[in-house]
Amino acid sequence: MRVLLVEDDPKIASFISMGLKQAGFMVDQTDNGNDGLTLALNDSYDAAILDIMLPGLDGLALLDELRGRRINTPVLILSAKRSVEDRVRGLQAGGDDYLTKPFSFTELLARVQALIRRATGSLENSAMRLANLSMDLRKREVCRDTRRIDLQPREFALLEFLLRNQGRVVTKAMILEQVWDYNFDPQTNVVDVLVCRLRNKIDREFEPKLIQTIRGVGYVLRHA
Repeated sequence: MRVLLVEDDPKIASFISMGLKQAGFMVDQTDNGNDGLTLALNDSYDAAILDIMLPGLDGLALLDELRGRRINTPVLILSAKRSVEDRVRGLQAGGDDYLTKPFSFTELLARVQALIRRATGSLENSAMRLANLSMDLRKREVCRDTRRIDLQPREFALLEFLLRNQGRVVTKAMILEQVWDYNFDPQTNVVDVLVCRLRNKIDREFEPKLIQTIRGVGYVLRHA
């Protein structure tokens, strides 16, 4: 899942970005509305977090531009303004939710996840399965047979990516792009290490084996 963060307070931006990455999200961030608009027009995001008071385009002007261009990315508005009128103004401008500062990260995360669930629609979109492996995105739970498997956020993100592409071979470059939001040397073994960790958790003690290595190409999740 990829999130756009537009926040000009460096401490708040760092706090949000770090928390989202630890929760398994990819984050693109900027500190001004003009660059936020450029990012939103040139990439696809599962959700956006916009501060209202921004250099250049303010948050509401940015939101108005996005909606005017028919970009329907779910938007969580951040603001120090607490009045009912301010919240109504933000929602009427096209925001999907409104969170006042200061806030707890757990609440922000829950709201972002709720926005993405509503945008992606039904329960079927949040539950994926292959053979006796299941993933529930709402509860962030993974099970093999009836046994619950605890995954770290990056492992969870990798498994989600593999499940969404089950039966298709994915390259290391694709995994780096989708599971990490920063660049690695394509020759790095970070993907192999992560796949090994995930395989140990979901395949080692179970049948059938689902994660398969395609030598010289990448990996595929499938029930042979």
